[in-house]
Amino acid sequence: MLIAAPRVITAAGTGPGVLEPGWVELTGPVISGIGQGPPPRPADRTLDRGVLLPGLVDLQVNGYFGISFQDADAASWATVSRRLPETGTTAYLPTLVTAPLPDLVAAARSAAAILEGLPPGGARPLGLHLEGPFLSVARRGAHPPAAIIPPSPDAVTALADAAGPALTVVTMAPETPGGLAAVARLARAGVRVSVGHSDATAEQVSAAAQAGARMVTHLYNAQSPLRHREPGVVGQALTDPRLSCGLIADLRHVSAAACQIAFGAAPGRIFLVTDAVASAGQSEARHTVGGESVEVRGAPPLGLAGPPSGPVSGPALPDLVPVAMLADGTLAGSSLRMDQAIANLAACGIPLPALVAAATRIPADLIGRPDLGRLTPGAAADLTWLDDSLRAKATWIAGHQVYASD
Repeated sequence: MLIAAPRVITAAGTGPGVLEPGWVELTGPVISGIGQGPPPRPADRTLDRGVLLPGLVDLQVNGYFGISFQDADAASWATVSRRLPETGTTAYLPTLVTAPLPDLVAAARSAAAILEGLPPGGARPLGLHLEGPFLSVARRGAHPPAAIIPPSPDAVTALADAAGPALTVVTMAPETPGGLAAVARLARAGVRVSVGHSDATAEQVSAAAQAGARMVTHLYNAQSPLRHREPGVVGQALTDPRLSCGLIADLRHVSAAACQIAFGAAPGRIFLVTDAVASAGQSEARHTVGGESVEVRGAPPLGLAGPPSGPVSGPALPDLVPVAMLADGTLAGSSLRMDQAIANLAACGIPLPALVAAATRIPADLIGRPDLGRLTPGAAADLTWLDDSLRAKATWIAGHQVYASD
């Protein structure tokens, strides 16, 4: 199948990057050709507006559509996989949060078994992300403090054995007792270690990167901030070329100006995540995160900085999502869509090609999936068509169209 579009963003990291117009050829489950200008033969599908780009890759999804991965059954996991393409997402990393160690071990074991048996056809699960329990109580965010523990060898072994080869990312605070040893052990085993929910100094974060950490979980949130004499997690994350940073771009977790600073300070090292919880894709409701009650309600954005950029039409920030909060006002994940994250930051003036890379190739490369997140011959035929407001209009996975808006 050959698809022609008025604008194609390849996110490949090589070549022109933006093709206006462009075309992509799919042969079975992979991309077999791509080019600029008129297609080499009549197109099987001609998109009349918007932009065609790689399928979006989200490395932090706690749940969606009223479902939490922490306690969901196989049918519920399949529902999330089947419906995520509605948001433009074609690959995702299911995330479990802090719980008492026996409960989290059981949840990890159950998740690994479910992942093995998920039916094809929906968004691709990329393994398992454990966000906790090896965190800083001082930077716990919405994680239950009583379940936060140091990364003892026995605790690390229990979780690694339960998750097995599905274990892809572990978020942890490296300054905790035994933290650096755990970072090194997990990194040697091929697990991506992400610094998060951490009160570490910049020096401690650098030591974690030296031990093998390569990521930072939701930059700015639940971590020691940038100060002029102690840069903290934020300062080290933005200046250390070994580290790539997740960013929740709902403009409630992080202001527009702070998002611009991140992209300016660390080009090519920022990746977009939703940190979505069960409320995502739902109307305002109540649910739980880490055993604590969460209320979903509206809240004002943290402001824009800079003019809209790219093919954004309508309001500067359409359809702002509600915020998930604990009773004390602590943010507890988001209801963000990946396509909305792109639209939000495009409205802040960040160039669209950089945003597409941050939502596709950069996260795919971080977890060792060079077959995803780019439009290039030989890559998986996972594509997303965004309309002029940057909302998902159609999605393809492995060459099959799995979503089309009305």
